[in-house]
Amino acid sequence: MTLKAKVYVTVRKNVLDPQGTAVERALHQSGFTAAKNVRIGKMIEMQIDESKGLSKAQAEAELKKMCEKFLANMVIEDYRVEIEA
Repeated sequence: MTLKAKVYVTVRKNVLDPQGTAVERALHQSGFTAAKNVRIGKMIEMQIDESKGLSKAQAEAELKKMCEKFLANMVIEDYRVEIEA
């Protein structure tokens, strides 16, 4: 059996997001003037193999390690993990 995991990585609130600023400007120029404070992030989806003996809590701990080592730049990004059965 496998767990489905989603990791959301976003630029920290106090860090300038030039890509978000550019997208917001393009939206406004295209007539979508209601868009405000656009921030760009990424979503990573993966499956976790439960047959390796990991509980849901252990899988979450492993995902956090993955984020802190590889998936997120901890200096400028935050992350959030979701696990579905």
